[in-house]
Amino acid sequence: MTINATGGSRLFICTTPTTSADDVSAYAALTWVEVNEIESIAAFGDKASSITFTSLKDSRVRKLKGPRDAGDVDVVYGHDPVDAGQIALSAAQRTKFSYPIKVTISDAQDESAADSAFYFQAKISGVPINPGSATDVTKRTVTLGIDTEIVEDLTS
Repeated sequence: MTINATGGSRLFICTTPTTSADDVSAYAALTWVEVNEIESIAAFGDKASSITFTSLKDSRVRKLKGPRDAGDVDVVYGHDPVDAGQIALSAAQRTKFSYPIKVTISDAQDESAADSAFYFQAKISGVPINPGSATDVTKRTVTLGIDTEIVEDLTS
């Protein structure tokens, strides 16, 4: 196994909110729309919160693992007002529902293999526009509030 550059990674949204997808085959059966002109995808994945208790007897803090949170993911992309994926993200942020998301990481080991895929559902909580300065590309940053387990398909 080798390491890989991130170039070639992709992001997709299912335009129909659903809560029934919870494994690789259910996610793979959905219809996906690609979001084009992605510049970056922030880190995502489960992290357990910390629950603490301090004993008076020995003044020692005890730590327990609490609920897991897969995080809020900021995705930066070049604004394209006619891109179907970007339009779908904007429409999704106007609802209260979670939408299936697929991220593929460009890590295929050879031409016969496929890239790894990560599936989850998220609430799209904003798509603010960043016009920048005269020499900048107009960008948007969408926030994906992950509210399910992340399903990994490392053999897709």
